[in-house]
Amino acid sequence: MRRMSTQTFSSLQAAPASSAMADHHAAQNAPAVGTRGTADRVRHVLLFELIALAIVIPTGSTLFGLHESSMGMIGIGSAITATIWNYLYNVVFDRVMARLYATTHKTVGVRVVHTLLFEAGLQVVLLPAIAWYLHESVLTAFSLSMSIAVFYLVYAFVFNMVYDRIFPVPADHPATGKANG
Repeated sequence: MRRMSTQTFSSLQAAPASSAMADHHAAQNAPAVGTRGTADRVRHVLLFELIALAIVIPTGSTLFGLHESSMGMIGIGSAITATIWNYLYNVVFDRVMARLYATTHKTVGVRVVHTLLFEAGLQVVLLPAIAWYLHESVLTAFSLSMSIAVFYLVYAFVFNMVYDRIFPVPADHPATGKANG
């Protein structure tokens, strides 16, 4: 085994500290990344869920032979659950993106991952709830739940792309470095 000189050992010890200092300094001097404010996120969630319910309730009733009141309960219960999950998930997702990549801009690939992770997390809660409400096995409720999930996968992708174009992430405020909105 080769022995290190004290100079080499000292430089290895100093490297992590100086590297960490450089990273910290760079992070402090990096421009702030704009993120969405609470009012914008509330608007996003409400528009998303109301438009989706207007599509899901009549379509689901027709396709699955459920009374509109049953499909309405499933749709509204799912929407309430999804609304809470949507807000929390997107706040965390944007913060992770801002921290890791210094941007909240989502490429098509990031949008696909974003949507799949969102739906997977939501299904963990919704599938057993739908089975319970319909008094069916989880396996029987699976087709309804997955049909709704597929609809929402496509819908979320399109809705979020359109929403980001109509309501772009606010630019950073030049004086404070904080995001507007």
